[in-house]
Amino acid sequence: MPVFRVALLLLCALVAGACRADPAFTAAASLGRGVNFGNMLDAPREGDWSRRARDVDIDRVAEAGFATIRLPVRFSNHADAEPPYRLDPDFMARIDHIVDRAVADHLSIILDFQAYRQIYGEPLDPNESAVEPGLVEERFVALWAQLAEHFHDRPKQVLYELLNEPHGTLTPDRWNALLRRTLAAVREHDPERMVLVGPGESNIAQYLGKLDLPDDPALIVTIHDYAPTAFTFQGANWMEHPPPAGTTCCDRGQIAEIVLPLDIAAAWGRQHHRPIYLGEFGAIDRADLESRAVFTRAVRDAAEQRGMSWAYWEFDAGFGVYDLKARNWVEPIRDALLGPK
Repeated sequence: MPVFRVALLLLCALVAGACRADPAFTAAASLGRGVNFGNMLDAPREGDWSRRARDVDIDRVAEAGFATIRLPVRFSNHADAEPPYRLDPDFMARIDHIVDRAVADHLSIILDFQAYRQIYGEPLDPNESAVEPGLVEERFVALWAQLAEHFHDRPKQVLYELLNEPHGTLTPDRWNALLRRTLAAVREHDPERMVLVGPGESNIAQYLGKLDLPDDPALIVTIHDYAPTAFTFQGANWMEHPPPAGTTCCDRGQIAEIVLPLDIAAAWGRQHHRPIYLGEFGAIDRADLESRAVFTRAVRDAAEQRGMSWAYWEFDAGFGVYDLKARNWVEPIRDALLGPK
C-alpha cells in the first residue's frame, strides 16, 4: 500500500476518531489522492467536449502516484427513453474497459453519474436526448439498478456515486427521497458496495444539514469545494456572468474561504459518524499558474489535515493537471497535489 494511503488511514483514526473497524471510513481513506477524468465521458457523447479517455491516461495517473480516478459519466444519454430503459451495451463495454484498466493499474475508480440535465430541470446540451418528464426519476432509479447488477462482481475498489451535484429543481427534499429509492435499487443487486452521496445544492458543504441519509453503513459523504469562486472560476466561459480575470490567490481571507466548507464537513462527519470525501476542487487555467499552485496545495493540505481523501478537477481540460499538447504534467499543479510536505 502506498505510503500516503497508510498516512491517511492513520490520520483518519486520529482526526475523526472513527476508522476503528468501520469499513466506510477505511474505504474513504484508501481513496487517497485522486483526479477527475472530466470533460470526457460526461459529455453527451464521448469526445464532444474534449476527447476520448485513453488507456495511456489511466497509466499515467497510476504512474504519477494517484490512487483514484473519479470517472464522471453521462449514463443518462446512453439508455432507452422508455421502460425498461436499457443501457446501451456498446457504451457499457466502453465503461467496462476503463474500469478494468484502472483496476489492473491498482487504482480505485468512482463511477459518478454526471450531468443528467433533465433531472435538474435544466436545458439540454447539444446531442443530449430528452425523455418524457414524468419518467425521469423512475428512469434514474432503473439505470442505477442496471448499473449495480452490471458491476456487482467487480472488486471493492470500484465505487458508485449516485449523482453529481444535485441541484435546480432537484431540491434537497426531493433529492433525499430520490436517493433513498435509488440506493434501495442498488442494494438489491450490490448490497455491500461503497456508495458516495452528496448534499443538495451542488454538493456544497453548507447544505449537509439538509442531507437525510438512510441507515446504510456503506456510505461515503462527498462534498465539492471551489471557494473562492472569484479566483477559481474567473473568466469561465460556461457561466453567464463569470468573475473577471486577474484575481490571484491566496491571501488570508481566501484561505478562510477555502477552509470553511472543509471545517463544516468535518464537523458534520464527526456528528453523524460518516466519512467525508472531497470529490472536486480546482482552479481554472485562466488564473495565473503560480496562484493555481498555491491554491491547489492549500486545499490539499487542508483536506488531508482533516482526514479527507480527495480528487482534483481535472485531468487535462480547463482545470487540467496534465498538458495534452506538451504531453507532460503541469508540474506546479502536479507537485502541489503529490509533492512532499
